[in-house]
Parts: sequence; structure tokens; C-alpha cells
Amino acid sequence: MRGLKIAVIGGGSSYTPELVDGFIRRAAELPVCEICLVDIAAGERKLKIVSALARRMVAAAGLHMSITATLNRQEALRGADFVVTQFRVGGLTARARDERFPLPYHVLGQETTGPGGFAKALRTIPVMLDICADMAAWCPDAWLINFTNPAGLITESVLKYTQTKCIGLCNVPIHMQMTIAKLLEAKPRELFIDFVGLNHLLWGRKVCLRGGDVTGEVLAKLQDGAALSVKNIPDLKWDGEFLRALGMVPCPYHRYYYMTDALLAEELAAAAP
Repeated sequence: MRGLKIAVIGGGSSYTPELVDGFIRRAAELPVCEICLVDIAAGERKLKIVSALARRMVAAAGLHMSITATLNRQEALRGADFVVTQFRVGGLTARARDERFPLPYHVLGQETTGPGGFAKALRTIPVMLDICADMAAWCPDAWLINFTNPAGLITESVLKYTQTKCIGLCNVPIHMQMTIAKLLEAKPRELFIDFVGLNHLLWGRKVCLRGGDVTGEVLAKLQDGAALSVKNIPDLKWDGEFLRALGMVPCPYHRYYYMTDALLAEELAAAAP
């Protein structure tokens, strides 16, 4: 059986080692022969560092998996079976601008929601459509696995305006599963969460532990101040009455919708000279 080629666009990202580790751990189920990391010229130094680390990881695992690196996107895409996108158009400078420009209007700035998220989408969608055009030429049968935010808008654009086979992924659901499992002193695989929603706008409608419904127990723990957040969002505590009325587990990003005033005040204070 021919091994798979994975092209990673944004290969110099700090997320790449975790991605490579996942392929290493699943080598028996997913026979990858080459991971080609590609980035832009501005990211060449990071690409060299990350690709060298990836090669050491593969060597330590004793696998015959080639790690290649290039600044030529077409070279990376040629013959790929899967294309992973994990890039940020404009870098962190653009993210800072996205999160700051709404604040003078007393509107939240955040990289995936509101005006900041939409600004990021406007920068990113044209680049993603160019990538899809290259895929049509160099790997027309490949699947696009999109991690690039705002993932919902990006994935919808690909599905609506290209013929590329695409799946959009987000780590918020698995983060919620792992965090809730820790709250319940259980293993993540023992937990099932019935999610509804998309990307940074999803709820855990029902939480089951070993087949039993424990949604009420999870909501009670959150009412008592248990943490369910991510590093880039302030861990504001949920109002108990609100959670009881909602009857579902909100994701960390819902604070931007349900606690808008508090988060806006915090962002304005952080941005003050």
C-alpha cells in the first residue's frame, strides 16, 4: 500500500510539532510516508526550526516517515493526499490590529468573532481560494483539512465557491471533553458530549459518563466556579441561574456573547495607554 503524503500549509507554525506527534502516534492506522511543510518566505526561519524538530521526532519514533520543507506551495501540493491549512494571514501584527480597532467604538475585538473575526476572514478567504485553485491543479483528489480561523467562515467559503473536498476542524470540542473529564475525575474516552453548533459557537447539549447523563452535575460544578476556559479567554465565572436556565454547557468563547460588557471592560482596560 502506498503511503500518504500530507502537505501542511503554515508548516512553520508552533502547532506543527503537535500535528506531527499525532501522525507518529497513529502510524499503524494512518500510513504516512511524507509530511511536507510549506510556508512563506517571511516564515523561513521558523520553518527550518520546526522541520528540524519534526525530523528528530520521527527519528526518535523509529519511523520511515519523510519530513520535507519548502517555500514552494505547488511543490508541496504535488501528489498530496491531504492538505492541512493552519496559517495566519498578516501574522500576529494583523491579529493585534483586529482585536484593537473595534475598541474605540466600544465593540469587542476578538480574532474569530465580531468585527475582528470578520476582518480576518476578509484577509484569509482570498488566500484560501488560491490554495484551492492550486489543489485543483496539483492534487485534485486531496482532502483539505482546515484549522485556519475563523474556521466556520473559511470552510463555508471553500465548500460554496470551490470543488475542493473540505473538512473544517476546531479543537474547542475536544478541549471541552478533556476539561469536563478532568472535572469529573474521569478519562476523556469515558465521556460523550452531544454537541450542537459550530467552531467557537457550540454548546454541550448532553454530557454522558459511561452511558449515564451527568449534564446536571457538570452544570453544578460550573455554577460552583469550576474552570472551563482556554488560555486566551479570561476565566470569568458563569452565573448559576443563567446556567440552570440554559440547561447546556457553553463553550469558553460564549463569554464573548453572554458576558459582553465584562469582557469589553477588560479589553478596554488592557488596551489603555
